[in-house]
Amino acid sequence: MPIWSTNSNRKIRVMVVDDSILARTMISKGLSASPRIEVVATSFNAQDARTKIDQFKPDVMTLDVEMPGMNGIDFLKQLLPVCPLPVILVSSLNLRVFDALSAGAVDFVRKPEPGQNDAFLASLIQKVVAAAGAQVRPRPAVPTPAAPVKGGPVRLPTTGNTLPTPPLLGNRPSLDNVIIALGASTGGTEATLEVMKRLPADIPGMLIVQHMPVGFTQMYAERLNRLCHMEVREAKSGDEIRRGLALLAPADFQMRVVRIGSKYTVSCLPGEKVSGHRPSVDAMFLSVAEQAKCKTVGIIMTGMGRDGADGLLQMRKAGAYTIGQDKESCVVYGMPMEAYNIGAVQIQGSCEDIAGILLRQLQKW
Repeated sequence: MPIWSTNSNRKIRVMVVDDSILARTMISKGLSASPRIEVVATSFNAQDARTKIDQFKPDVMTLDVEMPGMNGIDFLKQLLPVCPLPVILVSSLNLRVFDALSAGAVDFVRKPEPGQNDAFLASLIQKVVAAAGAQVRPRPAVPTPAAPVKGGPVRLPTTGNTLPTPPLLGNRPSLDNVIIALGASTGGTEATLEVMKRLPADIPGMLIVQHMPVGFTQMYAERLNRLCHMEVREAKSGDEIRRGLALLAPADFQMRVVRIGSKYTVSCLPGEKVSGHRPSVDAMFLSVAEQAKCKTVGIIMTGMGRDGADGLLQMRKAGAYTIGQDKESCVVYGMPMEAYNIGAVQIQGSCEDIAGILLRQLQKW
């Protein structure tokens, strides 16, 4: 359970860790301007931070990924097994942020460009509030998939703890026009991976919306592509939805389904925010409900707020099979809870079980 309760009237206690005094000052002042947040300590490296965590007992920590001495990733690996503290990464455009999320960080925010401090702080405040109510569990040593060889057999290592290769669904024309749409936010980068690495290379076409800063969606798609059996890439307008391909919505664009005869493609356009987000899970789900004349599946996963709930309900009303992540496995049981409460979710499961639930449904079609 989170240390800090959303029902509490006291402020969220935050510790800011960054080796730059300018960054520490800017972040501390920005967070302190929120009536919901109190910055109780700052720190310049991992060793100093570890001492102050015991002293000040923060509810949330913001952490720079790149620091002299011990970096943020190694610090998390040591800290979280003994102190499951919600951590928000403050990172430049760097692949290492995903290693830190894998180590157990709750979320991340991109370091600001010149003149963008206000937008950066608004995003960080929102993420700190979400993280304060998050469930944080140390990451156990879990099986990981071997890196698939795209277009060929999967070469499994001869040693090591790995997931078995999911069996192919095979030549089943009934699955050729199935569309699977998945949406997630806080905690979703790792939860989505837990689902996708358990799915076969010939899975029906997938669409994914993950709330993420500009610049990171391409790197995230490349990471999923390395770790999963199907092809995964950042979507662009005109991409066809087809078996064996998962398309990730690019940051700051709305991804929607477009039907062209018997084929389905996606559009990725700037547009207005929907449910407060761009990309929006609701925008994607609603387009599936409106455009798809084939069998569809909607999956809503961990995240703060209610983006996706209304769209998933419309998908269910249109005949889709709908799945929600359960409370126990969510970092933030917000989006799935809202969807469940309005009747949009047919079945709930953990992020480890959702793939099995999906595959059992596909076997019926």
